[in-house]
Amino acid sequence: MRLTRRGFVKGAGAVAGTVAAGTLPSVSVATPPLAKPIPSSGELLPAVGLGSWITFNVGNDPVLRKQCTAVMRVFFERGGGMIDSSPMYGSSQEVIGDGWQKLGRPSGLFSTDKVWTSAGAHGPEQIAETEALWGVSRFDLMQVHNLVNWQAHLETLFAMKAEGRLRYVGITTSHGRQHREFEQVMRRYPLDFVQLTYNIVDRAVEQRLLPLAAERRIAVICNRPFRRGELPDRFQGEKLPSWAAEIGVETWPAFLLKFIVSHPAVTVAIPATRQVEHLRENKAAEFGPVPDEAMRQRMAGYVRSL
Repeated sequence: MRLTRRGFVKGAGAVAGTVAAGTLPSVSVATPPLAKPIPSSGELLPAVGLGSWITFNVGNDPVLRKQCTAVMRVFFERGGGMIDSSPMYGSSQEVIGDGWQKLGRPSGLFSTDKVWTSAGAHGPEQIAETEALWGVSRFDLMQVHNLVNWQAHLETLFAMKAEGRLRYVGITTSHGRQHREFEQVMRRYPLDFVQLTYNIVDRAVEQRLLPLAAERRIAVICNRPFRRGELPDRFQGEKLPSWAAEIGVETWPAFLLKFIVSHPAVTVAIPATRQVEHLRENKAAEFGPVPDEAMRQRMAGYVRSL
């Protein structure tokens, strides 16, 4: 996992200077940021959230914790939204909670975490520990991580939602081999969210899972939008197409994220970073025109040609 992004766009030197200076591309001035509705409630959610896998797992390192807090500060300055974590992610939960407290518990947080234990009876205890690490009285969204003992954990989560101790319920996967079982759970249960892998080169979910989410009115969270940093690195030195300006895109990260969040079934993408300049690039994808289907196909075709 590369924790720094080497794939800045060489064909956009002027914009690179602007990003480094800490400002958003000019398109953000003219248009409001993209927010998409959660189908089960209609609540609007900023289209670009913040993941924490690897990047926020920094233990007690004071320098790296300070970087994480700085990323969170800019995230909230740019409108906030979903921050996602898991008990699987080492110290990430504690780092998020510490950063949020240091920032004065700013508004705009859509708190999102997971239950991840093979023992169903341990689920409530783990969730309580996660709430304490974040410093929240209840989560906006709790998900069953990678379908681990999903039968028992969904029972717990739906009970918590019915009691007002949780707002939304979801499931996650980061493995294509789980898609068949994932689809069965989506069809059987009244889920609010699903989280899955989707990006401009990993598009298998377009065939069944994204259409099913739209049909079942389930919000979709997209993980691994950059393939753990691989995609921006792959395209370093490649110029963006001249027509990228039509959708307000000036960097590769924004190009890649805008493809994802423009899909009608997608609600939010959650790129992970602890670099402020990368957070600004990512959030810039919320601004400017939203690609239609023809433009999306053009974007995917251009990437295939590289």
